[in-house]
Amino acid sequence: MHEQTRIRLADVPWTLDAALLARWAAAAVAALEGHRAEIDQINVFPVADRDTGTNMLLTMRAAAAGCSRDDGLVVAAEALARGALLGARGNSGVILSQVLRGVAEAVSEATAAAEAPCAGAVLADALDRGARLAEKSVTRPQEGTVLTVLAAAADGAAAARSDRLDAVAVAAVAAARTALRATPDQLPALSRAGVVDAGGFGLVVVLEALAALVTGRAPADAPDATADIAPLLGAASGTHVGADVHTGPGGLPGYEVMFLLDGSDAGRAAGLRAALDRVGDAVAVVGDGAPDGGGAWHVHVHCTDIGAALEAGMAAGRPHGVRVAPLVDREPDAFPRARAVLAVVCGPETAELARTAGADVLVRGCPPPGDAATDTATDADEVLQDEVLLAEAVAGTGARHVAVVNCGAALAPAAERVAGTARRAGQEVVVVPSASVVAGLAALAVHDPGRHAGDDVVAMTEAAAGTRSGALQVAAATALTWAGPCAPGDVLGLVDGEVVLIAPDLSVGALWLASRMLTTGGELVTVLLGDGVADALADGLAAQLHREHPEVDVVVHRGARPGHPLELGVE
Repeated sequence: MHEQTRIRLADVPWTLDAALLARWAAAAVAALEGHRAEIDQINVFPVADRDTGTNMLLTMRAAAAGCSRDDGLVVAAEALARGALLGARGNSGVILSQVLRGVAEAVSEATAAAEAPCAGAVLADALDRGARLAEKSVTRPQEGTVLTVLAAAADGAAAARSDRLDAVAVAAVAAARTALRATPDQLPALSRAGVVDAGGFGLVVVLEALAALVTGRAPADAPDATADIAPLLGAASGTHVGADVHTGPGGLPGYEVMFLLDGSDAGRAAGLRAALDRVGDAVAVVGDGAPDGGGAWHVHVHCTDIGAALEAGMAAGRPHGVRVAPLVDREPDAFPRARAVLAVVCGPETAELARTAGADVLVRGCPPPGDAATDTATDADEVLQDEVLLAEAVAGTGARHVAVVNCGAALAPAAERVAGTARRAGQEVVVVPSASVVAGLAALAVHDPGRHAGDDVVAMTEAAAGTRSGALQVAAATALTWAGPCAPGDVLGLVDGEVVLIAPDLSVGALWLASRMLTTGGELVTVLLGDGVADALADGLAAQLHREHPEVDVVVHRGARPGHPLELGVE
C-alpha cells in the first residue's frame, strides 16, 4: 500500500459497539489482574482489609463473562452491567457495577433515538449516569473516595465537548487521575497512610483500559496508569500491623455482609438503605435498572449485627446469595500462615472428613448426575460462581502457600485460573488434580503438614492419581449405555464417568462394581454412602469383599454426591 494512502488505526474514529465493550471488559480484567496487588496494598479506607483490588477484579470478571461481541450493543451493555451487579464484591465492586449500569442506560437511550452511532457523547453521558447512580446508591458519600474520582471523570468527559470516543476517553482518564492525586488531601485516613484511594485507583485502571483501546495503542505502548501517581502508592506507612479484626461499638467484631435481593422495588430499596444505615456503615443498595425497580438488587453493608442486616433485607424482599466475611485489618503482603490445603467438597460429611485431615474447606453445590457424563460444569454462570467462590476461599486461608484439592473434574479449569491469578498477586497456589471426591480424600489422607510443601503436593498428587473412582446411579429413563440398554430403576455402575455394568439393585451393583475395580489390584476400598442409603448396604459389601479379597481394607463414610447412592474409590 502506498505510504500516502495508509490509514493509521488511531485516525479511525471509534464507536461504541458490542465488540468494543467485550474488548474493554477483557482489557480491564487484564489490567486489574496486573495492578491487583498494588490496589490491595493501599486499601486503608473504610477498613484496611486489603481487598479492593481483588474485589474490583472479581466484579469485572463477572461483568466480562456475560458480555459477548456477537450480541447487539444494547444486549452486550446490559449483560455487562447485570454481570457486574450480580458478581459485585465489596463496596468498590458495587460502585464499579454502577459505572457499567450507566453505560447500559446511555447506549440504550441513544440506540432508541437512533440519531447517530454511539460515540464520545454517549460515553460522557454514561459516565455522568454512572456517577449519579453510584452516589445515590450509598447512604454517606465522602470526598476523597472512588465516588470523587468517578465524578471527576464524568466532568472531564463532558468538558471535552466532543463526539470522538478517543478524545472523551482520554479526557475522562486525565480528569480521573487528577482527582485521584488529590484524594489524600480530602480523606484523613489516606493522608495518614500516605496513599491515594484504592477504589479510585482501580477506576483509573479500568478507564485507562478503554482509552488505550480507542486511541489505538497496543497494551505495551500504553502509559502505565500508575506512572504519575507512583509516589502515592507507598507502603501504607505501616499504620496497621499484623492482622486484626475490625471492631465496632462495644468492641464487637465487624463483618462485611453482602446479598442479592429479589421481589423488591425502588421504594423498599430506599427503605432498606435507611434501615442498614442504622445497622452499620459503608451501605450500598443498587438495582439492575429494571422498570419500577422490580428486578434484582445488590446489597452491601459493614456491621456488627449480621442478623439485623439480614432481617432488614427480608423486610424489603427476598435475600439470597448471602456472603459474610470478617473485616480484618491486614498488613500489606502479610500471610498469617505459612501454608494451607484447601479442599473443595460437596456436603457436610465430606467437609468434616477434609477438616479432620487438616484441610481448610470450601463447600460448593454439586450438580445432579447426568446420563453417565463426567462431572464437568458447562453453565457459564456456574463456572463463574465457582471461580469467584474459590478465589475468595484461597485468599481467606491467609496462607502464603496453598494447595487446592478440587475433588472433581468440574472445578479444575476454574482452580487453575484462580491459582494463576493468585500467583501473580504474590500468593503461591498449586492445584492437586483429583477427578472425584474419593480421589480428593485419598490425597488428603497422605497430607503431612510437617513435610516440605513441594513434597507434600507431590505425595497428594500421586495419591489422587493412583485412585480409581466409581459410582452407582439409578437410571431415570430407558437409554442405551456402553454396557447395553437400561430401563428406569436399573442400577448403573460407572467407572471414571462411563457405564460399565447394569445391575438389578444397589447391593448387587455395589459388589459387581467393587469386584470389577479390584481386577487390576488394590489395597484399600473407600465407600461413600449417599443420603437415604442404609448402613447395611456397606456392611454387606465389606463382608463380601473380606471373603473374596482378604488382602483389601474397606473404609466406609457418608458423603456421596447427590444422585449417587454410593461412590467407590480403589487405591
